[in-house]
Parts: sequence; C-alpha cells; structure tokens
Amino acid sequence: MLLKTPSKDKWRKIGTVKRAGVLAPLFSLYSHNSLGIGDFGDLKLLVDCCAKSGISIIQLLPLNEVGASFCPYDALSSFALEPSYLSFNFLDDNQKKSVKKEIDNIKQLFPPGKPHVDYRIKREKIHLLSDIFMNDPPIDLRALEKFKKDNAYWLEDYALFITLKEYHLGLPWYDWQEEYKSRNQLELKNFREEHAREIEFQAWMQYLLYSQLKSIKGNAAKNKVFIKGDLPILVSRDSADVWAHREFFKLEFAAGAPPDMYCAKGQRWGMPTYNWENIVADNYKYVKEKLKYAENFYDIVRVDHVVGLFRIWSIPYNDPQENQGLHGFFDPPEVERWKDHGKNILNVMLDSTKMLLCAEDLGVIPQVCPDTLKELGIPGNDVQRWVKDWSNRHDFLKAEEYRELSVTMLSAHDTTNWAAWWKYEAGTVDEALFIRKCNDRLIDYTMVRDRLFDMDLSFHGRLRWKDTVVGVHALVTILGRKNDDVLDFIDMYLNTYQEKEKLWKLLGMPGPMQEEASPELIEKALKFNFDSASIFSVQLITDILSVDHIFKGDPYQYRINFPGIISEKNWSMTVPVALEELSRHKVCEKIRKMLVEAKRV
Repeated sequence: MLLKTPSKDKWRKIGTVKRAGVLAPLFSLYSHNSLGIGDFGDLKLLVDCCAKSGISIIQLLPLNEVGASFCPYDALSSFALEPSYLSFNFLDDNQKKSVKKEIDNIKQLFPPGKPHVDYRIKREKIHLLSDIFMNDPPIDLRALEKFKKDNAYWLEDYALFITLKEYHLGLPWYDWQEEYKSRNQLELKNFREEHAREIEFQAWMQYLLYSQLKSIKGNAAKNKVFIKGDLPILVSRDSADVWAHREFFKLEFAAGAPPDMYCAKGQRWGMPTYNWENIVADNYKYVKEKLKYAENFYDIVRVDHVVGLFRIWSIPYNDPQENQGLHGFFDPPEVERWKDHGKNILNVMLDSTKMLLCAEDLGVIPQVCPDTLKELGIPGNDVQRWVKDWSNRHDFLKAEEYRELSVTMLSAHDTTNWAAWWKYEAGTVDEALFIRKCNDRLIDYTMVRDRLFDMDLSFHGRLRWKDTVVGVHALVTILGRKNDDVLDFIDMYLNTYQEKEKLWKLLGMPGPMQEEASPELIEKALKFNFDSASIFSVQLITDILSVDHIFKGDPYQYRINFPGIISEKNWSMTVPVALEELSRHKVCEKIRKMLVEAKRV
C-alpha cells in the first residue's frame, strides 16, 4: 500500500518494515566529554546505544538556534543550528591544543550530568570559538565558500541578523534602530563593511555545526540507524526569517491552539502565522530551502503541528496574554478550503525532498487532516493515552487497532512521561476546564467537586474521579442538571472515569490496579506499543529507561516541557546516566529482547 502513495520513493529508501525508535532531546544527553550540554559528538555514542538495543530510528527535537527561552520550537532561524551543540572534540588537534586550558576551565564551571542544563554554556562556547576564529585558525576556505554559496538563501541574512542583535545588546529586531529594523539597504551595506569579521565568524560557526551534524548522519547509516529530524511549523517573531522575509508572516497574529480537555484556555505560542499567499507567489521557495538544508542531516523529518498547514489557530497579537487561546480563530476560516490548503503544501514538500515525512497530528484535528496524510503515505502520531474509541466504547484501542500508518509512542515531549501520567493524570480531568464549564452552567463548583472527585488523588491541576461516582446517572444527579444540559460533562466522564483500571486490564497486568507505575508496568506498556499495528514505534527516552530503576524520586520532575509557561526547567532536563554507561547498561539488552519478540527492527 505505501509503495502506491506519493511517498513511495521515500518508503523504498526507508523500507516498509516495522521499526522502533527513541526520541532523545540532545540537551537531555551527555557523555564524560560533554561541555555543559549534549553535543553533536555525543550523537555517535547514542547511535552505538541504539545499535546495541535494536533501535533503528533516532528522533531529535529541532536543532535550530534558540532564543532566550531556549525553546526549540521558537527558534531564531529555521535554518541555523544551535551553537551550544558544537563539539570541540571535532576540532583539529592544533585548535584543541590551543584552547585546552579554556576548555578545562569551562568544564569545571559546567560539568556534565547536572539535573538541568545551564544554558549560560552557550555564551562560553561562542566566546571560545570566537577566540579560535580571531586567531586565524586553519580554515578550508574552499569548503567554507562552497557552504556559503550553497546556503546563500538564508546564511547571509542570518549572520547579519545575529551580528545586529549583538550590536543591539540582544534586543529583538523590532526594537532596533529604525534603519536596521526596516532593513535600509544603504545602512545595512555600511554595517556589513564595518562588522565584516563578526559576520564572517557567524557563517564560519554555522559551517562547523553543519559539518559536524552532517557527519553524524553518515555514521548512523553505517550502523543502520536512521536520523529523524523535527521541522517546526513556526519560527520566533524575533528571528532572522521574520526580519528578512516579513512578507511571509502575519505579524498581527500569534499562533496557538484552541481550548480542549487538557488546556482549558487553549494555548498561545506567540509565533506569527504565515502569509501563505505570499509564500505561494514566491513558488514556495522558503519551504523548499528549509527542506533542502534539513536533508543534509536527516533521513526522516517530523512535520510539527501538521494541522496548522490546513488551518491554524490565530490569536490577535494585542489580545491580553492571560486569555491564552480563547479568542482565536482558524485561518483560513472557510472549512471547505482546509483540505486543498494543507494538501497543496504537503505535495510541495513531498516533491522537494528525499526525506520521509512524518506528521504530528495531535490535538483537535479535522478529518481532512488524517485523510490527507493517509492518501499521501505520511504517518501521523498515535500517543497511547489518547488512542481510544472516544464515542462508543470509551476505552483504549487494542494494539492491533492502531493506525498502521502511524508513529506510536507512550509519551511526547510536551506531555508528562508515562510514569508521571499514570500517577497523576490517568483517570482525571483538567480542573481549570471543569471550573469553566461549571461557571458557564451556574453550577457550584466547590459543592460538586467534593462529591465527584477524590482530592487526595488530585494533583497538578488534575481532578481524579471518585470510585463511588458510578454511571452517568450518578454524575448528572450530583451536577443537578438534565442530561442534555451537561453532555460535555458526560463525555469527559465516560472517557476518563476509571481510565487506569481499563488500561491495567488491557495491558494484562495481574492483581489489583496499583497507583504507582512500576518498571514492570512500564515494560508492559512499552511491549503493547511495540506490538501495535503502527509501522513506527518511537519512544521518549525517559519511558524507555524507566523499564529499569534508572530514574529516582517523583517521575513528574523528569519532564521536557511544561506547555504554556516559561521556566528554567523547560527544555533542560537531563537523563541521570552518561551515554558511556548507558551503552553498557542492561536496559539495552532488555529493549533488544522486547523488539525481537515484537518483530521490530
């Protein structure tokens, strides 16, 4: 079937066998040679770990250069790579020797293996690279010039943007001096001449990053491991892309997601939405160039928030932040346009790359999205906690009922890991959403809360149903309304009440349901995912490592991102084991055995 879709050439390259993968944010990894954060050199060790475990896909979060929030989905560029990830171990011996003392000092200040990354390491690395560059290092000028020529579409604007940003002490471009903000060509020409060395340094640094990451793809191929990248659908408002191509963006809007049962007010991400009319008029060159550059590094690419290509939730930029996504609207607004809008963009992407496209199609999704993905041969995502029959059985799907054309997983980077979900979220509803629904119906929330929910088992803004609320009649009686007046409450109840008990039974766990997620339970959940019909099973590294006693304490602390908030704990969590030890850990053999039994490669 896959070999008869528009993605057929990509599937021939990857193969139509069932594969297993690991989602491993690079910042979450480290080796004994790391300099404050996982780097491109550490990916070689991860490839070794995967080869030993029988894993054939490494999925990474976006590696684009990040801004002050360090969010990889709010990057300073859709092209440029994050300097923090540069490995000094790739430098030639003379270069390393000249800065050995400085490297040792930085390593003492930023030792690997801390629970969270200290992103001040970025500035230290850039300073050190700048010292190397300014001291006239040996440079392959022919290779550098070729890199600059091949990437002229974005590199010159990016290098100029970063240099201007440093000149303005880190301010966003829309707060720069007017002549630079508005891209006065004469003033920019003068600035380039005055700051030529700094601009050249930015290009050279990107050349080093490009060379290092490209070599990883070759190393992985030798070990029969595919690298899966992540292509964010959006880019930061304060980015080289927006500054250089304002015509491609609608700066009067901020992208986000509509309210749902997990986010009562929806989400507001802040990035501007696209002006697709102008991108189309330019023959999609912006999209094509992004894919062209990503192809240097990846065999497979995840298309982030693919539904946003069909229609995106657009929030007026001046709407108060506290409203989150409440006052947004879909763009384009006409439902009948959504299918062609998304399909046209995806067809351009398919025609512009050799990489296999995979799509993140989670959240509130119109049917035209999964239908189009299936038609084009593009896998979507199936996250176990949401893979249910929501309308009739109100229960989890069996492994054989999963979509064959999907990437299944226990958790995603924006969710709790599976152990934390099991302990704190399974069998619950969102408290803020429940309060809002009560207020809409003039229902006394405090009164019904104590009758409906077990507050001793309710944590982190989640409400756990009491076991005594048996059946819809009991729910409706406590709410004091007629069935037709509280259909949304009934739907929430049917799809979350005794969720843990249902999954415990489906996984075939013996004895009564346990509140804590033991390694044995997580192993059962992983085995279920590996046995599913999905062609790919890509698991978050925290879930894979939880089949052994690697993580200690409350599982809620091992979270990659807490959506909707800015926190130093976002995008900084590290696993509590170095890659050298991980490659020798018994968990590798345990995973390999599970994959052999599941007949996944």
